[in-house]
Amino acid sequence: MKLDERSWETIASESILFKAVGNWRTDSQKWLEQSIDRLNETVRVNPLRDDIEWVENWLESIGASKIEWFSGVGSAWTLPFSRGKAEGEVKTILSALHETGRLTRQEAVSMIPSMALNPKPGDLVLDMCASPGSKTTQIAEHLGDRGIVMANEIANSRINTLVANVKRHGSITPIIVHHDGRHIPKVPVTGFDKILVDAPCTGSATTRKNPDVWDKWLPSGGKILHQLQLELLMKAISLTKPGGKIVYSTCSLDPIENEAVISEILRLDSGISLIPADGKLDNIPFREGMTSWPQLDDSGQISENNQTMSSMLPPTEDYIKEELKKCLRIWNDDIKAGGFFVAILEKEQNYSENKVDYDKFIEPEKIKPDEINFPQPIKSETQEMISKTLGWEETNLWKRGKSILWSTNEAKEIWESDRSKRSGRTFIPGKRWRPLRVIHLGMISLKLQGEEIERVVAKAVPKIAHRIKYGKSTVNSEVIDNLLTGNEPPAYEISLELNEIRGGHILLERDGDCSVPVWIGGRVSLMITEQEKRILRAKRGLPIIINNEEE
Repeated sequence: MKLDERSWETIASESILFKAVGNWRTDSQKWLEQSIDRLNETVRVNPLRDDIEWVENWLESIGASKIEWFSGVGSAWTLPFSRGKAEGEVKTILSALHETGRLTRQEAVSMIPSMALNPKPGDLVLDMCASPGSKTTQIAEHLGDRGIVMANEIANSRINTLVANVKRHGSITPIIVHHDGRHIPKVPVTGFDKILVDAPCTGSATTRKNPDVWDKWLPSGGKILHQLQLELLMKAISLTKPGGKIVYSTCSLDPIENEAVISEILRLDSGISLIPADGKLDNIPFREGMTSWPQLDDSGQISENNQTMSSMLPPTEDYIKEELKKCLRIWNDDIKAGGFFVAILEKEQNYSENKVDYDKFIEPEKIKPDEINFPQPIKSETQEMISKTLGWEETNLWKRGKSILWSTNEAKEIWESDRSKRSGRTFIPGKRWRPLRVIHLGMISLKLQGEEIERVVAKAVPKIAHRIKYGKSTVNSEVIDNLLTGNEPPAYEISLELNEIRGGHILLERDGDCSVPVWIGGRVSLMITEQEKRILRAKRGLPIIINNEEE
């Protein structure tokens, strides 16, 4: 029988995955019943935007419900339809909310690892396997405007998605880098406060999102990934400060990808321990980690293959078995969503690092400079120009090409910090990004024309408008309404003040909270996307679609 002629129920019940779960649980049928139907779409509301209350009220108005176990900053919601099934005005606004960074589409259980990591403002955080970026942006929401989240991705095909989602979100804390996670340089040499290792996996817990898993999953897939997962976690430990926290997670149910990895780490490193879930996860239904598991062949049957790597076998040590119970197994049927595995590890405060005697110290003048497309701290004359033009005294600004990027104190500290490479054997002084390969930093805030400011970038306007002294004017609500509905009046019709201005400018609503970038030439034109216009029109009770705009 052809694949498309069978129901997913039939495919699932005949799958190797179902047989495997039968070897991991005694009630596999119960799991199966909650692992087939497609999930309703879930979203996370961005608390870094100033209109979070309006977004939440809109979600409530369409019948969305808050996810009660979510305990991060902001909020998370289940929509009353599956992904791609929204219609009409709801579809239009939902798409606009996502494209403008007010919402992040994310499977609910995928939010749990960042909740377990629980970053705090000011933390240095590494998201080791970051694309597509939903966990990176979630971490950024925890950080607010302090700290950094270094988002790493190895695959060229995926890093563009990561960059796009980070830019869409509009936070200042991300640094996107491009490395094999197993070889990320220790920058800074003091290490990260917290690291998330959401490791590549077989995705056996994602059947409600990716039904193809039913037909494609095999036990050999986890065995192939096991060594990579182990090496990523070992690297994360080496990059973490003593006393720091690492969260290891997968969207897999296979203990070879989960408990076996943790078991081997505990065996190899006595300075690492598992910690139980804290109060942030109290409302999440989870089971203890497994302490034993059979070896399975690709038919889903128990195998006595003596060639299995020792690190894939269940532990024999009692202390490791006790530690594994602290892992979180989130099964589809318990949470009525997707499944996940989460382990929270802690590096002891008195962790004994292997001291490395540097065999090579590179003098600053002998180091190859950063690549031309790497962001660099702005020069003093650029700082003075920004201060003179906008009255903006921000010090954490960077230049990349014709863009000014806004980041944090902690990003500057990383750039200035000493670092090492070649497993610590080569020491490099700071005030550079190398050996990091930096793809993106912070938020694009200003565009330059020559050495002068052309305009404030639209995404940055809500954050910058009330921080600058110049380059802005106050107008009546009617002016903004007219601009949002397609009217572009001459500057003199608005005010004599605007009639004297040419180029980029910001308009602030006199009796409201709206701020918009405009371009003033012969006429005054909005400099925001159509999606942003739609959200602003919806908030102000104006027609969402005008002038036959394309959906």
